[in-house]
Amino acid sequence: INSSINNNMQLDLNGKVAIVTGGAKGVGLACCLGLSTEGARAIAVDIDQEALRKIPDPIVGIVADVSVENECKRVVSEIIERFGKIDTLINNVGIEPKDSFRPIHESTLEMWNHILGVNLTSHFLMMKYVLPEMIRNGGGVIINIASVQAFQSETNGAAAYGASKGGLLPLTRIAALRYAQNKIRVLAVCPGAIDTPLIRAELDQDGIKKLGALHPIGRIGNSEEVASVVCFLASSKASFMTGTAVHVDGGLMAQGSWDRKAF
Repeated sequence: INSSINNNMQLDLNGKVAIVTGGAKGVGLACCLGLSTEGARAIAVDIDQEALRKIPDPIVGIVADVSVENECKRVVSEIIERFGKIDTLINNVGIEPKDSFRPIHESTLEMWNHILGVNLTSHFLMMKYVLPEMIRNGGGVIINIASVQAFQSETNGAAAYGASKGGLLPLTRIAALRYAQNKIRVLAVCPGAIDTPLIRAELDQDGIKKLGALHPIGRIGNSEEVASVVCFLASSKASFMTGTAVHVDGGLMAQGSWDRKAF
């Protein structure tokens, strides 16, 4: 019986071709590693050439700025030419520059456009060019990495970051409804605070400890915990899930208040 349960819980990602944007570091790299372990061909797309050089085999690295339309088109064409199909797209890339934590009236349009370009427009652009390939392939899975900030906000939060993550939810729902007939599932994953280079650049160790204390579990999460959920959602084990957002947040949304204005 135990053997049967274990076999049933194995993810059937063997031979799948999966793109992960922002795949060279943090949650993106953890997704690549998890997908690869489950038998998929993981392709990390990232603007950080140095980080891409450090990713382990057999993950494939492609240098690109996915906030630029022609770059997205090139990436998809290159992957189709090399691997023949795209089964999974993980739209993970995201930024939250320290300088963006300003009141709206002190913020610049340049910073607003930069954050939305990376965090929201890139997801749209990658979907724009991947979806036709998935339709031709008879189906696929798209997972957009959003945030708990799509549901709740901070007094001193970065407005552009919150807006970009909030925008991913209707994008996910609309795509899920439109392409369900093509056997394409579209989901969002909303992490709480996760120990990544992004958060390490924003907070010192004391700040990370305080942020962890806001979570009912008592700590921030790690990239592997998000990647495990992503791998499950990408598999046929989640075949009846689409158009929804899954929280990976240590209970943050359940408690309903987590404002960190004190630090």
